[in-house]
Amino acid sequence: MALLLALSSVLLLVGPALAQRPDMSYEDYMAQVQACPKECRCPPSFPNAVYCDNKALKRIPTIPPHTWYLYLQNNLIDVLSTDAFRNATQLRWINLNRNRITSEGMEEGALATMLRLVHLYMDDNLLSSVPANLPSSLEQLRLSRNRISKIPAGVFSGLDRLTLLELQGNKLQDDAVTEVSLKGLSNLVQINLAKNQLTTMPLGLPITITQLFLDNNAIEKIPADYFKGLPKVAFLRLNRNKLGNGGLPKNVFNMSSILDLQLSHNQLTQVPMIPSGLEHLHLDHNQIKSVNGSDICPVSADALEGYATETAPKLRYLRLDGNEIKPPIPRDLMVCFRLLRSIVI
Repeated sequence: MALLLALSSVLLLVGPALAQRPDMSYEDYMAQVQACPKECRCPPSFPNAVYCDNKALKRIPTIPPHTWYLYLQNNLIDVLSTDAFRNATQLRWINLNRNRITSEGMEEGALATMLRLVHLYMDDNLLSSVPANLPSSLEQLRLSRNRISKIPAGVFSGLDRLTLLELQGNKLQDDAVTEVSLKGLSNLVQINLAKNQLTTMPLGLPITITQLFLDNNAIEKIPADYFKGLPKVAFLRLNRNKLGNGGLPKNVFNMSSILDLQLSHNQLTQVPMIPSGLEHLHLDHNQIKSVNGSDICPVSADALEGYATETAPKLRYLRLDGNEIKPPIPRDLMVCFRLLRSIVI
């Protein structure tokens, strides 16, 4: 009787589940449910997902063939073998965060058969190098908080669909991030290199980058023509570096694309020149003593009286707290930046 009740419960869920996945036949659905590893959870209402997280697993169990979403985070897995996903070639999403996988434990070609894989999460593991032979279908690769110090030449070859690369919290130095090591990332939009060991601005970044995160490094200067090769950068974070006035050439941020610039917790004593299209500027916790609106205004003094709101500088948010600036806010600052809605001193 108990068995009949269990089967009845499963059958009651089949209809709604198959309605959500019209490409899955009844036979495939039943095969998927019945093949669920005993260590994992496979909701009948979501037949393409397999949850094996927080199980203290040391090895990856046999994964059912129609799995799209696989959750293996918070385990003790230290090896990613070529057999791990032999049957699960339809995987789109793998979460391996917070395991113990090393570069030596990544067998060559372990993920090569995952021709539909789009998202790969391997944050908080023990990798020392970016994994090789990743599937060309990959769009997001997250490798934060490992021990990565190497990006082998050619490791990104063929990954022209990758748009997001997370490498924060590793051990990357200047010679690891080069045009050679990043070759192949022709459509990358966001790269996160925060909390590494960089002392200079990384070279060879793809021209498609719009979001560049370099917080918590030891960068002291930005070359004058650095952003000529990055014409699409809209969000730039350089918080908690070692940037002083001498490290910022006068027009280094003169880019029409940039919207958000963050330079908090550096060593600046002056407000840098900013482009008229910038909307958010973070300069808190520097050593700035005063702000002269006339000096930093991207519109000439002659044009100030006559320009319309539509052509005014776009700055809406300005953060200056943690400096040596005292209220009130200078009038010339407000005259220039008429669209300012929030200023923190």
